[in-house]
Amino acid sequence: MPVLEVKGLKKSFGPTAVLKGIDFSIEKGQALSIIGPSGSGKTTLLRCLNFLELADAGTISVNGKVIYRGGDMKKYSDAEIRKKRLHFGLVFQNFNLFPQYTALKNVTLAGEMLARERPDYRARKKEILEEIEENARALLDQVGLSDKLGFYPHQLSGGQQQRVAIARALALKPDILCFDEPTSALDPELTGEVLKVIRSLAEKNTTMVIVTHEMQFARDVSDIVLFMDGGVVIESGPPGQIFDNPRVTRTKQFLERYNGT
Repeated sequence: MPVLEVKGLKKSFGPTAVLKGIDFSIEKGQALSIIGPSGSGKTTLLRCLNFLELADAGTISVNGKVIYRGGDMKKYSDAEIRKKRLHFGLVFQNFNLFPQYTALKNVTLAGEMLARERPDYRARKKEILEEIEENARALLDQVGLSDKLGFYPHQLSGGQQQRVAIARALALKPDILCFDEPTSALDPELTGEVLKVIRSLAEKNTTMVIVTHEMQFARDVSDIVLFMDGGVVIESGPPGQIFDNPRVTRTKQFLERYNGT
């Protein structure tokens, strides 16, 4: 059973159709990379998965259960929408850290807010908050930032900020971790440290959906590569097929242009 299954996802902004019926699925522990030219709908797809945008049609299923059907979200309260979002962790292009909080606080904040909704929060507040902080410290250590816990975002490099953002996305233990061009705001020197962390997550069989322009990285870490253009999936398959033997002319053209051949 797929951990994530998307069927017929459509999204328009006014008269402009951005997603025109997207279908894909991934199994638990797989990494799916989405590649394609600018304006192909990649980021909008991720935003629909995370309910930052509401798809007009189609379904999103997690672990065999439909959690969204086109137009449904208008029927739910904000609390119910937040609950559905917990299936996904999202790492943004530009980090989106809270500048007034330390690295540690950025990672613990969401867990602390959710903890207040627990029926046992008053009775176990100290223990619960200690557990959240312990988990955050472990995650920051995992991304190589155990010595930066008390640093504020402006005191960190872009690569370090993105690694804090990855730890934050992992903190709530999502079913699927999503990345939206995680290195696009970084210079080449800092890109490698972020890609190294994502590679380590792939080696630990973290289920991931990664929008990326790093073709070699997509080849290295992906179980599935999905090529989008014009709001549709042009081709999908294992990285060996997509990069070495694309079956669709448009895929081949994109890769040739990207590689300068």
